[in-house]
Amino acid sequence: MAFKSFLFVSLVGAAILAAPVAEAQLGLIGGLLGLIRIQGTLFCTANGNMGANGTATPVFPNALVQLQCGGNVVSTSTTNGSGIFSILLDPLNYILSSLLTNCNLKVDTPLTSCNSSLPALGGLLSSLQFIGNTPLGALLSVANIIPAGFRFLPSN
Repeated sequence: MAFKSFLFVSLVGAAILAAPVAEAQLGLIGGLLGLIRIQGTLFCTANGNMGANGTATPVFPNALVQLQCGGNVVSTSTTNGSGIFSILLDPLNYILSSLLTNCNLKVDTPLTSCNSSLPALGGLLSSLQFIGNTPLGALLSVANIIPAGFRFLPSN
């Protein structure tokens, strides 16, 4: 009986010590609910999407990808050498349904920086698409969002 009490007190103590870490990173409830991850690959094409030749389509490295909600930039990421970007969001600050309806991904990095034959002025814009949750243990999950498809927006 004493062992069970000791074990219970130890587990509660560990949870109390771990709570400030979770709260500092995501907020206490956010640590229990999960994360929101927006990720994708940006290609070096006129519309930022994979071309007809699939895997032979070049990627767009070092491009700044902005998450804009209501016209304001709320987060940014830079594509790596493989054209991949990833943005993590705290679910306490963003509601999934609001992200999907009020937010877009925007790329203002000139397309000429990855291919000189592409337009020098203008950028890329994509709405967002929810593709499901990835569970990470009993309490934590990640809501996965991808670009719905970039399109070229010429500069005015």
